[in-house]
Amino acid sequence: MERAQLEKEIVGIVAELIEKMGFIATVKVRDAQEEGKDMIVCDIKTEDSNFLIGQYGLNLQSLQHIVRVIIRKRLEEPVNFILDVNSYRQEKNDSIVRLAKNLAQEVIVEKKEVVMRPMTAYERRIVHMELSKNNQIKTESIGEGESRRIVIKPLEQ
Repeated sequence: MERAQLEKEIVGIVAELIEKMGFIATVKVRDAQEEGKDMIVCDIKTEDSNFLIGQYGLNLQSLQHIVRVIIRKRLEEPVNFILDVNSYRQEKNDSIVRLAKNLAQEVIVEKKEVVMRPMTAYERRIVHMELSKNNQIKTESIGEGESRRIVIKPLEQ
C-alpha cells in the first residue's frame, strides 16, 4: 500500500475510534525521523487530552496498542507509526533528552556516575541512543521491571 493511502487509513481508524470513545478531536499525520527511519506520527488534537493521555501516558500507550491491533487486522501488513495527543509524546521525549544531556554534563564535570529515575523501555532507549553520541560517558541499564533505570558513568581516560 502506498504511503498516502496508508496515512489515510490510519487517520480514518484513529478518528473513528476516538469518536466512538465519545471524544471530539482532529487527527492529522506528520512525518518524523526515528533512528534515521521515516516514521508516521498520528497527532490527535483535542480538548480532552488528559483522558486520552492518562497518568504517565498509560492511556496513550494503551490506545496506541489498540490502534495497532485494529490496523494489523485490517491491513494485514506491519505498519510502524506513533500516536501522539497534543504533542505530549514529542514534548516528553524532548524533556528526556534535555535531562539526559544535562546529567551527562554533570557526570563529565564531577567525574561521578549518576543514576536516573526509573523509565520505560522506550524512554531508556531514547536516553541510550542520545548519549551514545557522547564519547566521554557510557550508559547502562540496571534494575528489574518497573524500577529499571539508567546509570550514566564517566569513561576512564
